[in-house]
Amino acid sequence: MKRLMIVMLAAVALVAAGCGAGAPGSLLDKDEIVIGVRPDLPSVGFRKGSGFEGFDVDVAAYVAGRLGKDYRLVPVLAAEREDAVLSGEADLVVATYTISEDRKQKVLFAGPYHISYQDILIRPDESRIKDVRDLRGRRICEVEGANAAQRVVEERGVAAEVKPFPDYQACMVALKQNQVDAITTNDVILAGLAKQDGGGLRLANAQFNEQRTGIGMRRGDVAGCEEVNRAITDMYQDGTAAKLLREWFGGTGLDFGTVAVPQFEGCS
Repeated sequence: MKRLMIVMLAAVALVAAGCGAGAPGSLLDKDEIVIGVRPDLPSVGFRKGSGFEGFDVDVAAYVAGRLGKDYRLVPVLAAEREDAVLSGEADLVVATYTISEDRKQKVLFAGPYHISYQDILIRPDESRIKDVRDLRGRRICEVEGANAAQRVVEERGVAAEVKPFPDYQACMVALKQNQVDAITTNDVILAGLAKQDGGGLRLANAQFNEQRTGIGMRRGDVAGCEEVNRAITDMYQDGTAAKLLREWFGGTGLDFGTVAVPQFEGCS
């Protein structure tokens, strides 16, 4: 009987080891991590030559440094962020990834590392659009993989006409050519677009729908998530967050008077 018990316990241990062997480890176990950033958003995440620049890119570099990891950046568009995490192409996604309940079903979020608001980008001569209600009956840009325009229609109940475009650069062309009346998304994205364009496009300063921007990562990596949150906390406490925000968005009309550590989502 004793011999049988030992054999059974050994079998259980082998099964457990076999199950664990196939489970992905934490990003903390890696010497180098891969971080997905946007290549298409000026001042946020933008491809420049063979590299990338912007606020999110600097946040990614800071977090990797605090984790003590070498890192490699890869481009991810709005529609590719979830797949990049689920496929393992990226260990972290720092790419204007707004935290939402449906996204949390598939992706674990560290942070948020920045709190912004949804706003509206309009032409210089536009005087009738001052807040989200003024988008009723107007044509607004919808970028593939983003949900900002739909939030206007579904959450705010504004009967706007949503016009699809592949990316924000196409939206900018459409806005300047009067194919749409407005672009709506995170204020930092709009500020970066307007700053790069230099043609007088401006934010309406409507400030609606708080946007909690997080760092996407594989579900189940609680230890990794907690370490990323510690890095974000350090970034705010040592003044780096305020410095980066002013560096990339100073002069755009965004208010960075108070820069405090955001309330985290939790890593469970």
